[in-house]
Amino acid sequence: MKRIWTIIGVGSVPSSFTWYQSLLGQPATRPTHDHFAQILDADGTVLLCLHQWGAHEHPTLTSAGEATPGNGLLLFFRVDDVELCLERARALVARLEEEPHTNPNTETTEFSLRDPDGYYVTISALSPLTGALASEAPQQSKG
Repeated sequence: MKRIWTIIGVGSVPSSFTWYQSLLGQPATRPTHDHFAQILDADGTVLLCLHQWGAHEHPTLTSAGEATPGNGLLLFFRVDDVELCLERARALVARLEEEPHTNPNTETTEFSLRDPDGYYVTISALSPLTGALASEAPQQSKG
C-alpha cells in the first residue's frame, strides 16, 4: 500500500486544524505544533497536512503571496455521511461554492466550499446509495 500526504500552506495551523476537524466531524483536539499538523482519520490515515506559510525553507511554502492558495489543487474528500457533513459545512461558511448536486460521472452527491485560506474543497458521498440527499432521492413508483 502506498499513501500520499497532501500538504497545504495555511495562515494559521491551529485555526485551519479546528476548521477541518469540524468540517469532517472529528473530535476536537489541538495540533501538536503551531507550524504543522495532520488531519487524521479514525484509523490513523493522514487525510491532510497543514503547514504554516514560511515556517521552514520549503520552496513552495514560503509565502501565500508567492502564489494563489489552491491554484491547481482541488481538495476532494469522500465521506461516510454527506448530509451531516453538509450541515457542518453550512455552519462554517457563509455560502457554498457549489450547492449539493449529483455528479453525473460518479453518481454521488457532492458540494463544494472554500476553507479559511481560500482552498477549494469538495465533499462527496462514498457511494451513490449513501449520498442521496432527501431533495435528490429518486422517487420510487408506487404500484
